[in-house]
Amino acid sequence: MVKHIVLFQLKKELPENEKQAIMERFRAGIMALPAVIPIIRRIEVGFNTNSDEGWDICLNGDFDSLDDVRTYSADPAHQAVAGALKPHLSGRSCVDYDC
Repeated sequence: MVKHIVLFQLKKELPENEKQAIMERFRAGIMALPAVIPIIRRIEVGFNTNSDEGWDICLNGDFDSLDDVRTYSADPAHQAVAGALKPHLSGRSCVDYDC
């Protein structure tokens, strides 16, 4: 099993209501992916409630292998969701680890 964890930081200049709308659209898009990308074993998206920290969104997914993570990442459905978020980002960090 591989854990796929991605942290996203939205641009600071975004108004708070716009940030919330962007985050909600991203979460809805990600949560719809298991229906079209069956290699996703589990996925969730959370929003940071600690304003002292710099990351806004955490994606946490489970996959059978790193190859499955790569297949998921390259899938057009995932690319569409990620592409919609990308213009609003100031940072992204990812870790994939065996568990």
